[in-house]
Amino acid sequence: MPYFRVTVTDPDLPSDVQRALAEGLTGLAVSVLRKSSARTIVHIDLVPADSYFIDGRPLTDGRDARVEADITLGTNSGEEKAAFIAQAGELLSDILGPLSRAGVALHELHPESYGYNGVTQFDYYRRSKDVPAVPAVPAGESGASRGPLSPSPTR
Repeated sequence: MPYFRVTVTDPDLPSDVQRALAEGLTGLAVSVLRKSSARTIVHIDLVPADSYFIDGRPLTDGRDARVEADITLGTNSGEEKAAFIAQAGELLSDILGPLSRAGVALHELHPESYGYNGVTQFDYYRRSKDVPAVPAVPAGESGASRGPLSPSPTR
């Protein structure tokens, strides 16, 4: 259930280009990260270049873009994440042309910490009986020492 937010420094980006970005990222979510296209959301945020800063200065020439994705913790290997980052960077350049920095970030969220329609990812996986094998989260990294699909201790 990935949620992609794409920031592009072009408030006049044509809708067909936006659609190509959405379709391309959804395709990569399916082919590289093994996600469901029906559960993939792409949000495109178009911003003026003068409100986008690199090295403390507004972007004045060219275009830039950034992709941030929320995915469920532990559902992808390091190789899959690296492949997604590389291919998403290529997709941005292929569709948008030369970019100043073209960043891609994957944020792994604990399955108890988010969901859709009032159902956490933990409960979604549990109900579908498709619970991914997930390694324990090291103490100190997320403030927990239990596996991401283990229920929270009750207080």
